[in-house]
Amino acid sequence: MLSVSDIYLQYGERILFDNISFSVGERERIGLVGRNGAGKSTLLKIIAGVISPDAGKVSRPGNSTLGFLHQEMNLPKGKTVREEAMTAFEEARELEKRLENIHKEVAERTDYESEGYSKLLTDMADLEHRFHILGGHQMQPTAEKVLKGLGFEDKDFERLTDEFSGGWQMRIELAKILLRQPDFLLL
Repeated sequence: MLSVSDIYLQYGERILFDNISFSVGERERIGLVGRNGAGKSTLLKIIAGVISPDAGKVSRPGNSTLGFLHQEMNLPKGKTVREEAMTAFEEARELEKRLENIHKEVAERTDYESEGYSKLLTDMADLEHRFHILGGHQMQPTAEKVLKGLGFEDKDFERLTDEFSGGWQMRIELAKILLRQPDFLLL
């Protein structure tokens, strides 16, 4: 559960939030509705931890993850749509690099009976297991499936992100958030 308790925020003389409280349960979906300038985006930024309220707090389970789609796009230049989407798999990609190095080391070693070699094999098995849990073997097909679900075509995967309009760049950011599978999604 995500809980927003007694949020107070003031900009200059204007009180934007005066003791706002609510909670969002598991699998619950809510929408913020209001006129322009009412503070919808500001409240989302408070929940995401981007800005701090003057008073009050936001709490959620310690091991939970949160995905927040910023209104301002900040995609790096020079990356393809596929490359940018794949950045969502940061931990799995890091494990993949570590596993490649371990595989090289295992292939080069000849001390098969040593304690060091045995530890290397144990480490490799542990990393392989974690890589599997993270869906490491399915990163690219999963990324492409999500991108297609957001309207991209196969031919778009190799196009540079900066060739796309702001709306399409936002879809790339949304794909990355969806690929991370956060517990809470703020759009």
